[in-house]
Amino acid sequence: MVNCLKSGGVKFLARFPGRNMCSTGCMSPNRAMHGTRQCTVQEEKVLEHHSLKKKERIVVVGAVNVDICARPDAPVVREDSNPGRVSMSMGGVGRNIAHNLRLLGQPVSLVTVFGDDHNGIRVHDNLDQLGIDLEGSRTVAGASTSCYVFITDEKGEMQLAVSDMSICEHISPQFLAGRLDLINQSCLCVLDTNLPEKSICYLAEHVTVPLFADPVSTAKMHRLEPVLNRIHTLKPNRLEAELMTGIPIHDEDSLKKAASVLLEDGVQRVFITLGAGGVLAADQEQMLLLPGIETRVQSTTGGGDCFMAGLAYAFRAGFSMEESARLALAAGAICAEGAQTINEELSMDAVHKRAGVLSVPD
Repeated sequence: MVNCLKSGGVKFLARFPGRNMCSTGCMSPNRAMHGTRQCTVQEEKVLEHHSLKKKERIVVVGAVNVDICARPDAPVVREDSNPGRVSMSMGGVGRNIAHNLRLLGQPVSLVTVFGDDHNGIRVHDNLDQLGIDLEGSRTVAGASTSCYVFITDEKGEMQLAVSDMSICEHISPQFLAGRLDLINQSCLCVLDTNLPEKSICYLAEHVTVPLFADPVSTAKMHRLEPVLNRIHTLKPNRLEAELMTGIPIHDEDSLKKAASVLLEDGVQRVFITLGAGGVLAADQEQMLLLPGIETRVQSTTGGGDCFMAGLAYAFRAGFSMEESARLALAAGAICAEGAQTINEELSMDAVHKRAGVLSVPD
């Protein structure tokens, strides 16, 4: 259980004057995979090994939306029309994490809201086909489903993105109160900062299972400031870690110092992702800087979501922090090798093979 008694959040807020502290500082195994891919024999054995039950599902609380990606055929020419390709897919940090967890053979529930438009129907039906439990989600009358538009360079590296996530205001404390039993009967809860800050505070105050948090972006990461001492696992990238700690990261020493500050703020585990440079994994006992995995990158969009899914899977399965980091790196690498936000080639087998980690922890 997350230690809710540490006072690290106060120290964090001191670095961000003007911020306010909040008030207190599954699917069954025989439905292991739906949609385009069935579980492999190895995946089924791992599921059986861990005696998966409905109460052991992973709950994700976060956003769903439609992703629209524009990728030019050549280097971008600013302030001009660029020939290229435009594609549409299902997205949203919470949705992506849940989808990746299903590809990893995990039972998962998604708590979110849909608009009552065509996009909302498409996203809802897609999630249902994947076997993601939606009993904690609802459709909001008169609302538009979130939309995320991003432009990459010719290599697939994101250059600019615009998101309309206003519907997430409906994921309020009152909405979450009706889903609290669902969340607290799970083995862990993953949240993203597309949620309103008051809703993140509510989850931090009332959720009794480990909380995993994805800062999402520099524009939204401040929503975690009041509750860092309630977070079990935090996954910032280099820039987010710099801004959260006030420490410029330019070498291994400064990287470890930033991790130390987050641990002092009360986070139990922190994984600072470094793109091709790998990840720094840290808890109160150790810090491990692991190199990146050689990857033939097609698109980096969605890699962080897949990394978080890898962490959640590894924690649920009982792997060590180092093994968790290696599995998450492998998941992120596989994701980056696909042209879309989700790479359907992701699987438990593929991740373990890429990471060089045995499929069942000792």
